[in-house]
Amino acid sequence: MTTILLLGSGPGVTACEGWGRAPFDRIVAINNAWRVRADWDELVHPWDFPAERMPPAPAAGRIVTEAEFVPAQNLYGGFVYAGATMAFTAAYWLLAEYRPRCIGFLGCDMHYPATGPTHFYGTGTPDPLRADITLQSLEAKATRLAILAARQGCVLVNLSDGPSRLTFPRAVPAGLAEARPLPHDPATADRALAREAELGYLVPSGRYWEEAGRFDPAELAALDALWLAAAR
Repeated sequence: MTTILLLGSGPGVTACEGWGRAPFDRIVAINNAWRVRADWDELVHPWDFPAERMPPAPAAGRIVTEAEFVPAQNLYGGFVYAGATMAFTAAYWLLAEYRPRCIGFLGCDMHYPATGPTHFYGTGTPDPLRADITLQSLEAKATRLAILAARQGCVLVNLSDGPSRLTFPRAVPAGLAEARPLPHDPATADRALAREAELGYLVPSGRYWEEAGRFDPAELAALDALWLAAAR
């Protein structure tokens, strides 16, 4: 089964510049992270990613846009439940596309220091910290992702060594073969999924902000609490 390195734009992503290709079968970059390594296989970016920041044509690898990741995201409940930020979106697409054994996250920590660089290229916008109904708890969204990954036999690990909002266990590339999916309580996870279905907050187009008025922040906070409780 596939082992994937998923690269974000946090300052720590440059740690992989000296890593060998093994043990990774694929290297997937989010937004600007294609600049970190020349051997990336896919670049995942949203509709508003600036054209001037794209890799030069012809691209070294496959470009993945909302035409592919929105349907994949919908298989896992949609953006409102998953959390609308690209680290989560790219990971759900990978779960649907490759059904991998392991996804290692690097530079996806969603931690933004008050001083110094916030991204590997300098200072950028802290997108996951924006006021957004889908991102009330980054920790809960990370835990939901890890549990749904575990349900299909996939382990998520954090390869960064700095502060992080991700709830995945820390790991190093040499230890990925021993990593195991997140232990969790199936009954509590089932309750969370059942409540999601009852609320019906799926937006097939992915443009959830156009329907924001029908989403109850308190209900989403209660769901976040359920997902956090499901993790053992």
